[in-house]
Parts: sequence; structure tokens; C-alpha cells
Amino acid sequence: MATSNSQAQRSSAPAKSGLRKPVFVKVDDLKPGTAGLTLVVKVISSEIVLQKGRAVNPNLRNVRIAECLVGDETGTILFTARNDQVDLMEPGTTVIIRNGKIDMFKGSMRLAVDKWGRIEVTDPIEFAIKEDNNLSNVEYELVNVAE
Repeated sequence: MATSNSQAQRSSAPAKSGLRKPVFVKVDDLKPGTAGLTLVVKVISSEIVLQKGRAVNPNLRNVRIAECLVGDETGTILFTARNDQVDLMEPGTTVIIRNGKIDMFKGSMRLAVDKWGRIEVTDPIEFAIKEDNNLSNVEYELVNVAE
């Protein structure tokens, strides 16, 4: 009986939690239609492209959208920052993008984080950004496949 009791104790080890370790990807690995992306990038530039809100009309909600060029040692891509995200995306800042996704805008890829994702400012990481590989400059065409 002692052997079966010790076996029962071993099998009652704590169960693994439902959380998975994030798999960090590089900018060069990004593809259209992908989601659940986690990556560490440095902000190269940030430009506000849309600003609506109470400053213009007191009845409107505040809406700010900025296009930020972000990159790592494999390439760069445009990141679409919305509202509070705009404040985090200061040029020179290193950020971790969690649960990011690729949106298509006018045939090119844009990295974005919706309400299910998160942007975290992290300690500066020194790496040389490969600026001659901008994935947002690649134009994709939607092709319908006949069955």
C-alpha cells in the first residue's frame, strides 16, 4: 500500500496554470492576418495623423491616432497608436507590444494593439535598427482563389 500512496502523492503535483509563456517574434517575421504577437521594438518616430475631440467640439469624444515607425534589428513597420497609446510611443523609447495584430491599410501592413493587447515601456535595449527593411512599404494585393 505504501507504494500506491507515494504514487498518488506524485500525481497530485500542482497543475500548470492556463498562462503560456510569450513567444517573442521579430519584425521581419510579421505576416498579414497574424495576431497574438509579442515583440520588443524601439520607437523611431511618431506623428499624429488624426486628432478629434473636445478641443474642436465639446460634444465629441477625444480621439487621437498616431502613426509610429517602430523597429528592431530585423526591420521596421508602422504602428498605429490610438488615444492613450500615443503618449507611450515617444521616439527613442523601447516598448514591449503584447497581443499585437497586423491590420491591412491600403494594401500594406500596420502593427496595432486593440483592447485585448498591451503596450509596456521597458528599459532601453541597445540594438541597431535595420531601417532599410520597412515592412509597411511592401504592398499586398488581395487575390480571390477560384475553387
